[in-house]
Amino acid sequence: MIVPTSAMAMTRTFRIQNADVDGRIVDVRWRNGVVLSVRSTADRSLRMDQADALVDADGGALLPGLHDHHLHLMALAAARASVHVGPPEVLSEAAFALALRRACQRSRNGWVRSVGYHESVAGDLDAVTLDRLVPEGANVAVRVQHRSGQLWILNERAIVAIDLGNVGDVGVDRDAHGRPTGRVYGLDPLLAQRIPTSTPDLLGAATEIASYGVTGITDLTPTEDVAELDILLAHVGRPGFPLDVTITGGLGLPTDDLMGLGIGPVKFLPDHRVPDPDALAEGFRRAHNSSRNVAVHCVSRVGLVVALWAWREVGALPGDRIEHGGVIPEELFDEIASLGLTVVTQPNFVSERGDAYLAEVDADDIGSLWRCGSLQTGGIAVAAGTDAPFGHPDPWRAMAAAVNRTTPSGVVLGSSERISPKAALSLFLGSAMSPTIPRHIAEGAATDLCLLDQSLDRALADLSSKAVRQTFRRS
Repeated sequence: MIVPTSAMAMTRTFRIQNADVDGRIVDVRWRNGVVLSVRSTADRSLRMDQADALVDADGGALLPGLHDHHLHLMALAAARASVHVGPPEVLSEAAFALALRRACQRSRNGWVRSVGYHESVAGDLDAVTLDRLVPEGANVAVRVQHRSGQLWILNERAIVAIDLGNVGDVGVDRDAHGRPTGRVYGLDPLLAQRIPTSTPDLLGAATEIASYGVTGITDLTPTEDVAELDILLAHVGRPGFPLDVTITGGLGLPTDDLMGLGIGPVKFLPDHRVPDPDALAEGFRRAHNSSRNVAVHCVSRVGLVVALWAWREVGALPGDRIEHGGVIPEELFDEIASLGLTVVTQPNFVSERGDAYLAEVDADDIGSLWRCGSLQTGGIAVAAGTDAPFGHPDPWRAMAAAVNRTTPSGVVLGSSERISPKAALSLFLGSAMSPTIPRHIAEGAATDLCLLDQSLDRALADLSSKAVRQTFRRS
């Protein structure tokens, strides 16, 4: 029986024979998220009527379904319908301007949403620069998202359309005369309320993710928007939706009656603005008092130091997480380990952005970027996510980056952070609530499945999502 690549099977009992499980060729019987049996291929005592469907793995590796421990599903869906204006698609000011001009000409609602921008394309942007580069924007509201996900740049038309001048928030950058420059930091909920948008294609985004062998995700968006939550619930609850979804959200996100969604840690962003250590510590207390863990966005050295201070004040619970760990100085390893914190990192950023880091990051921080191997050696638990859409959503690319640590130009960035292919795969084998404990295929194990079209040894030698043949997910 040949099953199409990355097709999803649900609810039935499957017998998957001739599968490579940890180097052994076995027959696996699986039903609705539970492994019923794992037997040698020589033991074919199971009758065919004990399974609704037979799948011949033909020696292909059978893995637990992968779990992406850090991405943003709504943002990925929106990005798939947006104009990409940064590397690698767009590399010059002329190409940037051309992409936006064409988007302005095609706009049907008077708005253009573009993503992925980096200063290497056309320098620092503000409303004046945007209007100079894209004169068509005089009649079209243009917004450009920086690839960090933390900054939007609006042109003058967009500033007027959302009445940004009357928004009293420190996230609105202003010139010496108090006028908005068009640079807006961390105000996604405000923009969502004031900018006309269509319902994002969550099923399309989820289907893409599932094609990489992923059956579960943890969404690290710090939303408190009930409307956004309703959109997620409506999609995740539909038959055929290919992913289990665990959400985080901010402290104000209601978590009652969320049938179909897992509830993860509360997301905090001390890197977001000038951090207030006392406010962060109070947020930790409130989360812990609600029996929830905390997940803290730590890209910078300053953000990490402030977060660790808050943890010292409040204490850490098992399951508290450092998200990203963009810069982790070695002198902080012992403290992170003693607090029992998990680091959820994105090794794919080395392969996607490494050359920019070498050109832009302070020399003192280069050796501390996107650590992995040294953290594990230092007794710190590590899992991984892709940070899609701010990174590519294919976790196999992230695995390869964790093994090779090469930038786009081929420079090795942090050779001591390299890990083995098997260890790289394990970064995505944990569950939502236990991200650093790999799931295994064993009798009685609760896990979805991912079937490859090649042996485990071959797959580990060339980490690529092209090997994904089929996923099996519980209903």
